[in-house]
Formats: sequence, C-alpha cells, structure tokens
Amino acid sequence: MKPAKKVIITCAVTGSIHTPTMSPHLPITPEQIASEAVAAAEAGAAMIHLHARDPETGKPDQTPERFLEFLPRIKQQTDAILNITTGGGLGMTLEQRLAPAIATKPEVASMNMGSFNFNISGAAGKITEFQHDWEKPYLEGTQDFILSNTFSQIDYGMRAMGANGTRFEFECYDVGHLYNLAHFADLGLVKPPFFVQCIFGILGGIGPDPENLLHMRATADRLFGQDYYLSVLGAGRHQMPFVTMSAILGGNVRVGLEDSLYAGRGKLATSNAEQVAKIRRILEELSLEIATPAEAREMLQTKGGDNVGF
Repeated sequence: MKPAKKVIITCAVTGSIHTPTMSPHLPITPEQIASEAVAAAEAGAAMIHLHARDPETGKPDQTPERFLEFLPRIKQQTDAILNITTGGGLGMTLEQRLAPAIATKPEVASMNMGSFNFNISGAAGKITEFQHDWEKPYLEGTQDFILSNTFSQIDYGMRAMGANGTRFEFECYDVGHLYNLAHFADLGLVKPPFFVQCIFGILGGIGPDPENLLHMRATADRLFGQDYYLSVLGAGRHQMPFVTMSAILGGNVRVGLEDSLYAGRGKLATSNAEQVAKIRRILEELSLEIATPAEAREMLQTKGGDNVGF
C-alpha cells in the first residue's frame, strides 16, 4: 500500500445502523448532525462521512433535500472533506441510495464493493422498549437482508458519480470485495490512488480478528501495489483496537457513532468528537502525525471543496 505519511482520520457521525433508542447522543436532526460534524473536524477529523435521518423519528432518510439541510452548514464552518454515503438505509433502492451524491457532487462518496448478508438483528434483542415503531422491525428484518451491490449497480454508481469528479471511499466488507475493486480498476472506471476502507465486525462480512486485517492488507498489496491507501473501521467494541492496528501498519482510521456508540467498555460516547479526540490521542502517543483536510485532499487527489454542488 501507499504508506500514509500522515494519518487521515475519518469520522462517520450517525450512519443508518444504530437507532435512537440505543443512545441519546446519536445525532438525528440536521442541526445535531451539522454540530457533531463540525466538532469532529475541530477535534482532528480530516474527512466527515455523512448520512441523513428523519428529524422526528431518526429513521434513515436518503433524500437530497435532507442532506442539503446540513451540508452547506458544515461546509461553511469547516474545511473537512465531506463524504456522502451511497449505502443509505437498509432496504433502499439503488436510485434512492445514489440520489444525494449525484445531486450534490461531493468530493468523496462511499462505494460498497459487493453484495453480502448484513445482519444487525442481534441489537434488537438487547432492547426491551423502543422509542419509535420503525426501530425493532428495521433491526430484526436484517436476518433476511442482503445488502445489494451487484456489478451492474457498482458500474452505474461509479459512472454517475465519477462524471461529477467525485472520488470514492471503497467499502470492502470481505476479501472478495478487493478483487471486485481490482476488476473495475482494470476496466478503467476508477483511477488510483484508491481509498480502501476495510470493514471488520459486521455479521455477514469478514470477522474482527487481527489476522484478517493482515490478510486484507496483503491481498490489497498484491492487487494494487502502491496505488492505494488503506483505511480501517471496526464495528462496535472492535473500533479502537482495529483502527489503531491500521495506523501502526501505515494505514488510516475511521471512527464515529455510525461504527460504535461507545468510548470505552460500558461507556457511551457523548459525541463523535470524543471518539476523534481519543484516537488522535492514541496516534500522537505512537508518534504518528494527523493529516489536515488539505493534506488529505493532496493524498487522495480530490477535486477540492469549492467544486461541489452545495
């Protein structure tokens, strides 16, 4: 891989997995999402990964209009790279998932690199009473859910967003997803440097074992040489150990309440900035430098914050 001279911290501030009942600190409204994003950037995140939610119920909302309620606010208050999800909410159509990124033309958008079973139903069993009617069936329904990212869907997304100059956070939940990315690179649909986000700990994807991270990195090395930057996220309790391991190996890191609601064993994180500050502290104790947004843009060769559609 391309060793990162400075570590890019990405913060995923809300996501579409956790529900409001799970934490009172999960940002829901446009105001909360904007405030959390800005605070995370001030704490050291060079990139902010963004989902939107219905401000009344907290249910994932993938309409461009909802994203435009907070994107301009964040852009006005921070220089961080804004990265828009195309994973959206579970069960959404491809058109729904891509709509915000196509409409707003961000510097970076996520791109899931393969279909797979995505099971978060276990979270429902830990809760006796939900705040909203949608939460329990949303979680339990994932026992029968496949996150669809077919070759045709990936091809369409790459072409539609690539035409706007958007680059990608390639989300790889298993080893085969790296080979899928290599396939599209061979077709010339995407150009290096590739920002490869390896994801560990989602039931249905690759497991959260350190040996798996080494295997993912070794596979990516064979496929991409020095044409990629590694980044890592670990779901739930695996968050901090896995992202720290990524940084030690020369990679980048992702934290945020999308990936874990906790700041330590049994301790809910009160904000995204708390997690950013924690990983920054760990990295600096390891004598690793933190990339600024400008340095992250240079590394990833994005089009710049002035060339987006919001």
